[in-house]
Amino acid sequence: MAKAEASVEELVSMIERGELRLPEMQRQYVWRSTRVRDLLDSLYRGYPSGAILLWETDEAVPLQDFAVSQSTNPYQSTRLLLDGQQRLTSLSAVIRGEPVSVRGRRRPIDLLFNLEHPDQLAVVTEVDENGDDAEVDEEGELGGDEADASEDELLTRFNKMTFVVATRKLEQLPQWVKVSEVFKTDSDAPFLKRAGISGFDDPRYEKYSQRLARLRGIRKYVYRMDVLERTLSYDEVTEIFVRVNSLGAKLRSSDLALAQITAKWRHSLQTFLDFQRACAQNGFELDLGLHLKNLMAFATGQSRFLTVGSLTLDVLQQAWKEACEGMEFALNFARSNLGIDSPALLSSPFLLVVLAYFGHRRDYTLSTEEAQQLRYWALAANAKGRFSRGSSETILDQDLATIRNGGGVNELIDRLRLQFGHLEITPEELEGRNQRSALFKTMFLAFRAAGAKDWRSHLAIALDHSGSQHRLQFHHIFPKALLRGSYTPREADDIANLAFIGGKTNRAISDKAPVTYLLPLVAQHGETPFAAQCIPVEEELLVLDQYKAFLQERRKRIAAALNAFIHTTA
Repeated sequence: MAKAEASVEELVSMIERGELRLPEMQRQYVWRSTRVRDLLDSLYRGYPSGAILLWETDEAVPLQDFAVSQSTNPYQSTRLLLDGQQRLTSLSAVIRGEPVSVRGRRRPIDLLFNLEHPDQLAVVTEVDENGDDAEVDEEGELGGDEADASEDELLTRFNKMTFVVATRKLEQLPQWVKVSEVFKTDSDAPFLKRAGISGFDDPRYEKYSQRLARLRGIRKYVYRMDVLERTLSYDEVTEIFVRVNSLGAKLRSSDLALAQITAKWRHSLQTFLDFQRACAQNGFELDLGLHLKNLMAFATGQSRFLTVGSLTLDVLQQAWKEACEGMEFALNFARSNLGIDSPALLSSPFLLVVLAYFGHRRDYTLSTEEAQQLRYWALAANAKGRFSRGSSETILDQDLATIRNGGGVNELIDRLRLQFGHLEITPEELEGRNQRSALFKTMFLAFRAAGAKDWRSHLAIALDHSGSQHRLQFHHIFPKALLRGSYTPREADDIANLAFIGGKTNRAISDKAPVTYLLPLVAQHGETPFAAQCIPVEEELLVLDQYKAFLQERRKRIAAALNAFIHTTA
């Protein structure tokens, strides 16, 4: 294995000219803008940033596109990037000022540089222990109504940072400059002028100029490169790729499985992406790893990727065909029979794998009773969060084994009851739950089925309304500002204090007390719109000192509504 070095500038140019390509085995670009921000900060400070792994080959290897644009490489020989894609794609996008393509959509990576940043590192990088790099599409989520931090608090925090993800308000401040614009020119003049510096005698002139030069110096940062020999075969390189990333725990198991699958089934990545895109066009934008897990279920009867390396090409291709048919059934069942028309309403997408496999094993022929039982199991499992606690893959494999061994819906229900003890939802279960709870998603489904509408526009609540004034938000019936000082944040965010309305209505209510805004709405529209969301409208429950009594009463009504919805015959 040869050793080499290249600057960021040289590597970005190689990507732009098409001299550095991505093999099909690589996962797609997934970094959040905050990860790019932290990478820029590390390079700005001269911190280590890992090595790059390349493979130079004359072999006709299946490729995929970078998330940034490239020219066509006129040469036969190709340099393939095996490790470093996320870093180099991010740097290419920022330095060239180009958007990245993520799941078929192009979006910019807009970062700002603080000319007045502290000399010493003031903000320590935050690590999300339970997170991953997958980009989250915020459209269609159940949106909140109030920020947890004030603008002053956020600005104080940002002023301690060197790089931030751009916001409109920060862009207006003279000390913040767009990173991509700095890389586009070697002149400091436009940035100094905007900061109000008119001459050399300004004490900020030298400091800002040095900092801008240091920022541009990121282009000269040198990466160490390990280059694999041309004599290696594609299969050997795939094995190296899997081993390198397994040891470093850099990639998820589905990413490593993808590498092994594409090594056997050349050009299959595009097949997988086409189906992923088709599901997204039907409202279900699901992670590619979920589709691969579904493939494993159909190939082996279990969901883990441990045996993926032993599967033959014929088995993979047949299982994928059946997995696609199964997923189509699952999505149709979720939408038509469950009322779930978005992944945002699933407590775990693993639910879809069970539905897909069940439909397949029944040859997509269900009796009326069986379809009703399956609806009940799916809604109860979603509400209770069957796959969102404990060892979710173990639980998924238990359900797949039940189906594989000939078990029916009753056996799935028995397993669910064994996990939770009882399947009825009690008012006590709602206590202390918030908008992240699986029950919150089921609450939305139940309210929508009951005909819940916005209190002013009378549009039925939905995740896909157009325009900010109609876009769904969850509303604190007793505003958090009103509760602050008398109740804890946990009590304020209780699921029984949340309702679903449009953005314009939410903003109009602002921080008014419910006794002030709710009673006039009841007088104008009657109690029906509020009964659909289980909201007590008795005046004595709408005052601040009766907040806990309000929660207790609403929990009773919500629990009854959830149970009725889950038990409803489809």
